Amino acid sequence: MTPNHRGSHVFKTRFGNIPAIKENGIIKAKSIRYAHSERFQRPVPADSFSEFVFPDKIPVCPQALSPLVEKMIAPTPVESFEPDEATQYLSVYRTENTIENSKFPVVVWIHGGSHEIGCGDLPTADPTEWVREQEIIVVTVSYRLGLFGFLGGSDQRPPNLGLLDIIEALKWIKKYISDFGGDPDNITLLGQSSGGDAIAHLMISDDVDHLFQRVIIQSAPLGLRHNRKKMAAEFLQKTEILKGETNVYTMMEDYKKYVPSVMKYGLKAAMPFGPQYGYYPLCSEEKALDKWRSDAKKYDVLIGLNNNETAFYLKTSEALNKYFGKGWGLKIMDKTVETTTEFIYGTPARKFAENHKQGGGNVYLFRIHSRLKGNHIGAPHCIDLPLIFGNEDAWKDSEMLKDIPWKNIHENGRKLRALWAEFARTGTISDKSERPEILQLQKL
Repeated sequence: MTPNHRGSHVFKTRFGNIPAIKENGIIKAKSIRYAHSERFQRPVPADSFSEFVFPDKIPVCPQALSPLVEKMIAPTPVESFEPDEATQYLSVYRTENTIENSKFPVVVWIHGGSHEIGCGDLPTADPTEWVREQEIIVVTVSYRLGLFGFLGGSDQRPPNLGLLDIIEALKWIKKYISDFGGDPDNITLLGQSSGGDAIAHLMISDDVDHLFQRVIIQSAPLGLRHNRKKMAAEFLQKTEILKGETNVYTMMEDYKKYVPSVMKYGLKAAMPFGPQYGYYPLCSEEKALDKWRSDAKKYDVLIGLNNNETAFYLKTSEALNKYFGKGWGLKIMDKTVETTTEFIYGTPARKFAENHKQGGGNVYLFRIHSRLKGNHIGAPHCIDLPLIFGNEDAWKDSEMLKDIPWKNIHENGRKLRALWAEFARTGTISDKSERPEILQLQKL
């Protein structure tokens, strides 16, 4: 098969005949609508497949671009985007050469982006390499974000709509993935950053029984989940003025005026959108820890972080580097990165894992390190993404990787993908399985 081999395929499913692309040994069925909704309303499951709404575009929830993400990860391919408030779409990736009636383990990708930006089908999270190597099925999910998905507090603007979208996607996957060769009883959720945060909260959501068996939670900012009620209420009240705005671009520009202050609410205001406790499908914040523990036996858990998470934000700031970029200033910077990484990611991940173990659950804890002396930024937030997805072309302009040879990413990534796939298949990782040198992994 030549590198440019491309063809077509039709998945004949109970949902309808779904056209797909065959390319380099992988079949991709993209942008399948799993639900629909009106603005600020709960999702309604789609009945059947009729046609692609955006055959040549990537549907995304309206969002403002992040200059930091553009710099550190990759320029956003806005020319390929089609804004859609009800961005309830998923894509399915599987290998072309499969045995009839085979059942592949299914990994469901829940993207990150502070519950505010991103989508399921970004080139930097294309799972083609992983699917080809490990013969798994990967489903990528897009869902409502920001004002449309993660801010509410009334019947007119219900909270947690983004979570409800993901639950509808999981119901669709459970029902139809066998038509694509997937095992509906072997589904693993994989999420990074706010995607991991969403997955942690899906574990304690109503109406998710038997929808998934395992979770891989990478770099979830669980340290920011506490005491958000007052901040969310203020943000909701201030953005009421925008709820009837028909121009989504105006909404995306204007809501920034009302973002809660870090000075007033602390670090949690750096992620103003998110799951809201005490509203369907979530319990109260006070009951969350007990519910995670009481439900622990339902799920195998692999949770962890990168060793220098907040270097992504702090060591890339020109203003901070001006004063803290060398000498004693650099020592202060390194200590600040260490402290904030542990507060937002490290300590909460360990406590989450320990709580899961106390409930009788199966849990692994990991940490990704940098082993390259010339890499000034260490192992920051998002460094796990090129390791998992391995799409060199999509990451070629990443400022984050400028001091890291792609060979290093590829070799460590190949081993990491094998471990994550092993966990998705079995819920365990053998002591005999090859580890990448960057990975610290322990079973609790």
